[in-house]
Amino acid sequence: MAAFWHQRGRRQENGGLGSVIDGLGSVFDVLLANARLVLGVSGAAVLAIATLAVKRLIDRATSPRDEGDPKAEQKTLEESWQDLALIKTTPKPPKKQRREDLSEPLLPHPGEAPDPRVCSAPLGASGVKSSPLRCLTLQEKLLSHYSSHLAVPEIQMSLVPQLARSICTQLQNFLRSKCPELPFGRLFLSGALLDGLEVLAADQIHLMLPVVLDAGLWSLIPGEDTVVRNPQYWMIKRIDLGYFPRGCSPWDRFIVGRYLSSNVLNETLHKMLVASINWPAIGSLLGCVIHPVVASRELKLEVKHDQVELSITLFPVVEMEDKVLLAVPPEGLVENLWLESFYRAEVSKVKELDVGDSGARQLCLRILNGVCRSHPSLHKLGGSPVTHVILHLSDTGSDWAEESLADRFQQVLEELVAYLEKGVLPSYFNPKINLFSELLEEEIDEMGFVLYRAVSEPELLLK
Repeated sequence: MAAFWHQRGRRQENGGLGSVIDGLGSVFDVLLANARLVLGVSGAAVLAIATLAVKRLIDRATSPRDEGDPKAEQKTLEESWQDLALIKTTPKPPKKQRREDLSEPLLPHPGEAPDPRVCSAPLGASGVKSSPLRCLTLQEKLLSHYSSHLAVPEIQMSLVPQLARSICTQLQNFLRSKCPELPFGRLFLSGALLDGLEVLAADQIHLMLPVVLDAGLWSLIPGEDTVVRNPQYWMIKRIDLGYFPRGCSPWDRFIVGRYLSSNVLNETLHKMLVASINWPAIGSLLGCVIHPVVASRELKLEVKHDQVELSITLFPVVEMEDKVLLAVPPEGLVENLWLESFYRAEVSKVKELDVGDSGARQLCLRILNGVCRSHPSLHKLGGSPVTHVILHLSDTGSDWAEESLADRFQQVLEELVAYLEKGVLPSYFNPKINLFSELLEEEIDEMGFVLYRAVSEPELLLK
């Protein structure tokens, strides 16, 4: 109590300043008491903060300093700057809005951090009226992600097919001159780029080499009837050797145990690609550098151009009995198996369905292929598995209009999670085939975990 009266006496000694301060305190109390009625809740809060800061300054200016503390003056100045900063950064109470102001965007105050829930947009020039800020829907995010991140550069779209066709022509001429006795068909290009399904970069293309067989000398044996018990593979058997002995077919030189061996054919072609073809001369003619990949099991060429880098994979292909078989044997001791390819049927069916109902299946497939290709855990899921899921969903009568792209995208994710939980994705064209049969259990678990999170938050896949 004595200290209180002593402080009050000091204030009175300073020219009656204490009475003035008391009067100001009363005014502040009246203002704060009535601020809520006059200014509203937000205005009263702002006024209270400013008043508190001013009162601190006055109290500090009139309170006695401790003469024994040499840092008292410095401390007082520092606190005063903090309080001034508090006043400066205090937002002004909003003015009363006019009707025409309701259409203007609400921008954050310079001293405030932007609300993370509000999507940011770049500000234009000061003379240009800014557009309203709003959060994008999943539909808008998918379309934006496709147009800005997944589109193949125009230079690649035009240059890569042209370069690949030139290499195809050179390889065709070599095979005709080197192996005239082998009835290879005309080489042709294949892949997502030519079918309008390529995303990110046009850096891969397939070169199909038809192997023309006499149907009277060869027949197909289903893979499920062989020791591998896999319906996705087939064997091509040489028949009627009693009437047509070995040598009657130019392909008899590739027979192993009465079956046309995909391994032996690939090894022969691999030797030609590596040792027999003058790729430096061909590359110089085409303005690029071509290297055959020696260590790969596949027949692969790496092409480097000033503007693109391209990987070309050569596939010997047999078409018999409405089947498309590729010389892609599984790893292991079995060397006579041919892999059944559904790629042509997949693309044809998806396009046919889209034409029938003006659907967005191809657009959804491109986005999903881009997501799988860019995500390290999902790259084995792109292409054929995603296509077959879309085809399965199309049989349920779902709406595939472009306005429903977001719903279908999320539904495909849910279906993929369900198939991964079972570890089985049946082929659309042959339910006996499990498209997940080549995946490891760890790969399936990792894919399932990534997609399970994405079901509730699909935007995770678009980052």
